[in-house]
Amino acid sequence: MNWDDLYKKKVVSPDEAMKCIKSGDGIYVSANAATPKTLLKALADRCQNLNGIKLYHVLMMGEDPLTKVELEGRMRHVSLFVGPADREAVNDGRSDYVPIFLHEIPQFIREYSDIDVALIHTSPPDEHGFLSLGVEVIASKAAVEKAKVVIAQVNEKMPRTHGDTFIHVSKVHKIVEVSEDLFEIEPARGTPVEKAIGEYVANVIEDGSTLQLGIGGIPNAVLESLRDKKDLGIHTEMVSDGIMKLIEEGIINGAKKTLHRGKVVATFLLGTRKLYEYANDNPIFEMHPVDYTNDPYVIAQNEKMVSVNSAIEIDITGQVCADSIGTYIYSGFGGQLDFVRGAAKSKGGKPIIAMPSTAKNDTVSRIVPELKTGAGVVTTRADVHYVATEFGIVNLHGKTLRERAELLIGIAHPNFRDELRKAANRRKLIELKAV
Repeated sequence: MNWDDLYKKKVVSPDEAMKCIKSGDGIYVSANAATPKTLLKALADRCQNLNGIKLYHVLMMGEDPLTKVELEGRMRHVSLFVGPADREAVNDGRSDYVPIFLHEIPQFIREYSDIDVALIHTSPPDEHGFLSLGVEVIASKAAVEKAKVVIAQVNEKMPRTHGDTFIHVSKVHKIVEVSEDLFEIEPARGTPVEKAIGEYVANVIEDGSTLQLGIGGIPNAVLESLRDKKDLGIHTEMVSDGIMKLIEEGIINGAKKTLHRGKVVATFLLGTRKLYEYANDNPIFEMHPVDYTNDPYVIAQNEKMVSVNSAIEIDITGQVCADSIGTYIYSGFGGQLDFVRGAAKSKGGKPIIAMPSTAKNDTVSRIVPELKTGAGVVTTRADVHYVATEFGIVNLHGKTLRERAELLIGIAHPNFRDELRKAANRRKLIELKAV
């Protein structure tokens, strides 16, 4: 049987596909912009008659139909990175969270999970019968290898991306065809604070650097501040519209990369439809599973590797909390430490933590004497290098606790510097100068 006949034989309705799922199953679902809305709705209907379902995923986008009251007690999320869709459920104890480095998720799926079914979201097949994972690769290939049943939501609006993204029709058990818009995130307009941070970060980025950035106002502000740079490259976990713009302008060309020269390497795309259309069949993009893109050893092979990540708060010794507000789980480890350590080992590399100095309209300092009780340390004080706020950028690496306290207080909001100095004095870190 040729692949085309095989494909047609596997096409079913969403409800028919869900009949493969039974009580007690562990299910992996594609996430981010590849969250398969049609399959999730059908799964929610199916789960009303099942029990003991576990749903493994990274960051799910949009409204979660699996949080319906009637499904309570029938299924649990097992989140590998918490987001708006499951944040309350995790903190209420109705769902589970696994603290894990992003690059270890495929290994977790292969060796530690009990996944029976993989729900993936793909492009239509090419002339050889290969489906592309499109805008999100992360751990879907590992889930396909682990699962006994693979259900593909094949979407004519999913771009065909290059790299290690392909799954042959023969590896899929059921196919549900859709024409479904992907989730989009519009580029955030930078505030004056974010623009100031972006300029400080851009000042330490050299021509020929390879970059990792996330999404949001600060990464966008950094990208906007790079227009006088040359020959930048990208090796990152995610690509945004801001990166696309600098590719179009020739600022990002990968000409000086020491690994995958000329390629934009990532594990997922998250932005607007224009970005997704731009990535379709575009050979400059090379998408890989996250155990490759986020492996610190791989990252370090890029010379002048610069990572830019955010934080919720940083204490005056340099401990970085990025996944929780006290004991309240807000997100996850993600790839922050993957890239901090990879950039630190890169020849000429620079790991950067960038954040506004305050929160809640300047009423709360994000540089603090001690982290909140229960706060998670994502980047340790031994790992941290550069820290940037709208008041400057400092390098803590190799500095004493005393020096770190002085440097961090110097980029804190002026309204909180006296308070921070007094706290540092009580910890015997600095001496207060007599007036």
